[in-house]
Amino acid sequence: MKVKDIVEKTESYAAEITSRLSLELVEAEYVKEGADRFLRVYIDKEGGVGINDCEKVSRELEALLDRDDFIDEAYTLEVSSPGLDRILKKDFEYVKYKGRQVIIKLYKPVEKTKEFQGELVGLKDGAVTIITDGREISFNKEDIAVCRLAVIL
Repeated sequence: MKVKDIVEKTESYAAEITSRLSLELVEAEYVKEGADRFLRVYIDKEGGVGINDCEKVSRELEALLDRDDFIDEAYTLEVSSPGLDRILKKDFEYVKYKGRQVIIKLYKPVEKTKEFQGELVGLKDGAVTIITDGREISFNKEDIAVCRLAVIL
């Protein structure tokens, strides 16, 4: 089975579980690191998830994955929070985190720099807009290598 298909099927199962438990499915990924494979599922909720939330989702998801056994290789299932400095990947996240500080890293420099930090204004017509140094600046989403929430201490 292709990686994309594994991720889609896992997200389908995880979405049912998280919805029932009043949690949000952020994403799933199936990756190879060295000789090992990992099936990672990221969940969230208002106020953050705890170990008990991760454990509940993990147990239920593991039962479904074992039942259907559609992944040929050995893998490790991990269920966790995306973290305080989460990477914004899906369009709805640019709406959800409007007003928060973000760090944007670009593939190619703009104004002689590849990294910007500012307040997220949002995503419109494929462009991510932030306010930095008192001015609005927009970047085409496809030019952004990473956009993550900034952790302000």
